Amino acid sequence: MRGGQWQVLRLVQGLSESTLLAPMGSPLFQAAAKAGLHVEPAGLLRAAVLARRYDLVHAHDSRSHTLAALVGGAPLIVSRRVAFGWQAKAPAPQGCGAAKAGQALPPANSPRPNWKYRRPTRYIAVSEFVKSVLAARGVPSEKIDVVYDGVPLLAPAAQLNRIVAPANTHDPRKGAALALEAARIAGVEILLSDNLERDLPGASLFLYITHSEGLGSGVLLAMSAGVPVLASNIGGLPEIISHRENGLLVENEPGAIAAAIRRLRADPALAAALGRAGRQTVIDRFTVERMVSRTMEVYRQALK
Repeated sequence: MRGGQWQVLRLVQGLSESTLLAPMGSPLFQAAAKAGLHVEPAGLLRAAVLARRYDLVHAHDSRSHTLAALVGGAPLIVSRRVAFGWQAKAPAPQGCGAAKAGQALPPANSPRPNWKYRRPTRYIAVSEFVKSVLAARGVPSEKIDVVYDGVPLLAPAAQLNRIVAPANTHDPRKGAALALEAARIAGVEILLSDNLERDLPGASLFLYITHSEGLGSGVLLAMSAGVPVLASNIGGLPEIISHRENGLLVENEPGAIAAAIRRLRADPALAAALGRAGRQTVIDRFTVERMVSRTMEVYRQALK
């Protein structure tokens, strides 16, 4: 489960009545079924039936966007989490019915037809940065709403002198290799985690290095546990982190990252203060309840 899939799950859990369409056997499908949610295999026929039975459709990646645009029916909302351009191969579908976007808009001069980008009633961007990308690609600003991710408030971390980073080595847009090189220079080891909720309770530092980022829900999860965050100064991350106030932002250069790691390890008081401020930031701005409430506001706008 990646960050966007968790947002889908949390949103559906917060809705009073919905059906989630997701690929059969996918992590999202399995997690939704385990949580007792109404989830069905994604498919053209079922999507067409539900689009005429429900008040609106909310698509969360490129394939579900295309599917929903094809079947028509209820007003369509499309969420977008990423900020990179058109990619030749679409990412695996994450679901249709609540909040994951992995689609990429075609460049302005792309010969690809853009009919499906005119179909949505509204777009939800995960950050102001992503909204600016959508607007630059021709989506009218008045059709775009920003709804930030929401995360559960984790118990404060025990901080067992462990540096945790996401295990995203398969994604070239992320920065696992750069994080590992910086750790080598700093003379520290990092744990590449594929389950942040499991591993953050023992973390003393969360390292989030990436080359492309719409927002960074993993960062929010670490902040919710009071773990100090060191993250790339890129994309939507500055909308979460105020440098030296609730975390540290750093350029994507191994020496600079290593120096920031050393600084936080050498100054426990600073690290603790950043962790406390980060947790308060989540309480104030990035709860699951706030995300669901803001999404419902967009739904009401789409149904006017």
